[in-house]
Amino acid sequence: MADKESGYPPKVKSVDGLDVHRRKVRQAYAQVAVADSENNACGNGLSCSGIADDAAVNSLVSTRLGYSAEDLAKAPAGADMGLGCGNPKAIASLKPGEVVVDLGSGGGFDCFLAAVEVGDEGRVIGVDMTPEMVSKARANALRGKYANVEFRLGEIEHLPIADATADVIISNCVINLSPDKGQVFRDAFRVLKQGGRLAVSDVVATMVLPEAMRNDPKLIAGCMGNASMIEELEGLMGDAGFTSISIQAKNESRAFIRDWAPGFDIDEYVASAVIEAVKP
Repeated sequence: MADKESGYPPKVKSVDGLDVHRRKVRQAYAQVAVADSENNACGNGLSCSGIADDAAVNSLVSTRLGYSAEDLAKAPAGADMGLGCGNPKAIASLKPGEVVVDLGSGGGFDCFLAAVEVGDEGRVIGVDMTPEMVSKARANALRGKYANVEFRLGEIEHLPIADATADVIISNCVINLSPDKGQVFRDAFRVLKQGGRLAVSDVVATMVLPEAMRNDPKLIAGCMGNASMIEELEGLMGDAGFTSISIQAKNESRAFIRDWAPGFDIDEYVASAVIEAVKP
């Protein structure tokens, strides 16, 4: 039976209440964190962009996603894991003194770039549901001596952050992984201050994905199989209370997305997008 709003089959829940989808994604990204820390490649298709065992390769991936060489030089070694589908800092227009929350912060790369922008008077909070990623990010913060950055373990649907804390919420290719995107946007709205803004890079569906693609574990963990249609996301964000909603797919992103899943023609169905909105 298909979901009436999205046209997609409903997600299957595990007996203990943790849906199978989220558990598989957590396991995949735990492997990514461990593999990266041990300098072992885990291969494309396991995560957004995949990682390599060579920092230079990860840097090439990141510049392809929109980061500059200057951006890469600002972050601690090991923070850039070559993950993501864009550069949320480039659209966030961060200002000194602002509080930033990063949904699905991984190894902390975007958090460290944001920390430079907001300065010592600002603060950055990264949230990730994978303990291995949080441990890696905290180690990177210590290595880089970032006093204005912290990392918290939690799910992006239920952020471990007080109401009206953030001026800006950023995220890089993570919301698509959620089995309950409506709850992600509702909690993001809760955490933002009045007038706060959402600045997200993510993968969206431009055509309804075939069921085989939607059910493929590697495509799901790879930020493709669970991508939502633009119209659906706009509706979820509006229902959460956001205004000035803008979702712009970047057709040029199909070139690198094609490399994420060779043989699937996935680039015909999904693209990276810039997602922006405001809490009135």
